[in-house]
Amino acid sequence: MDVHGVSHNDRTDYNDLDHKHEKILPCQDDRLDSGLESLKEDELVNDLENLGVSEELVHDYEPWRGIVTEDGDTLLHLAIIHEASDRAQQMIKLSHNHPFLNAQNHQRQTALHLAVITEQPQLVEKLLKAGCDPRLADDCGNTALHIACKRGSLACFGVITQTSQRHTGSIISFPNYDGQNCLHIASIHGYISLVENLVGLGADINAQEQCSGRTALHLAVDVQNPALVRRLLDLGADVNCLNYGGFTPYHLTYGRQNDDIRRQLHEKTAQELRALPDSESDESDMEEMDMTEEELYDDIRLGSNI
Repeated sequence: MDVHGVSHNDRTDYNDLDHKHEKILPCQDDRLDSGLESLKEDELVNDLENLGVSEELVHDYEPWRGIVTEDGDTLLHLAIIHEASDRAQQMIKLSHNHPFLNAQNHQRQTALHLAVITEQPQLVEKLLKAGCDPRLADDCGNTALHIACKRGSLACFGVITQTSQRHTGSIISFPNYDGQNCLHIASIHGYISLVENLVGLGADINAQEQCSGRTALHLAVDVQNPALVRRLLDLGADVNCLNYGGFTPYHLTYGRQNDDIRRQLHEKTAQELRALPDSESDESDMEEMDMTEEELYDDIRLGSNI
């Protein structure tokens, strides 16, 4: 999906826009190609340069704040997508504590979401300090911090947690529409540094994701990440925690190849919890255990760079 620039033909009639946007499917993963393939296009950059955003006599209503594409993107969204950093900073500066900063496009992405997706931590900081709300979620239920955890962006993660300290606790524990909080997402993607930071900031290491009750440790077994299993155990993860099907993380090692993970968990799991639950009563859960990681988490695309 390419996000094209607005076309003004050197006019100041901001309502006459050339919409050439493709339709977006609901909840498309972080809009990964949000115009990034067209960053070198001159049209948008030229349009932004000609918009006449000026620091003189700034009013509550400015014409450039009212420009919205058919995808719901404001000019600030577009400037961030196309990394027109100077223009983005100018609009942010002129919109301190203005609702414009929290405008959401049709995927409910704010400028803050897009600044994280495009890995622009300096803009993330400026947006937050100017009044962008880090608690706003996109149409997948992800806040900007969720996105940083998906993408493994330590820089954006650090800026958000340090700049928005009064909201950090609530954002960390906030589940997206898949029932996963930031720790679950970081664990699924194997970002051990982010896991450590989240726990250090007070994330509940034994929090259960809402769909099946897996903890970060369950998820580390699911994705067969022995280094993460080891680190979670060092950080105090509960090996005896049961998911909603009654399975411990050790149970999830059955039928999987990684003996290192199995050994780590066998030693620490309570003896009475090592045997599998009655397979007749938990047949559906056993079928889920036999699924591949891709089938279990196909909605978040394991191994991708989101």
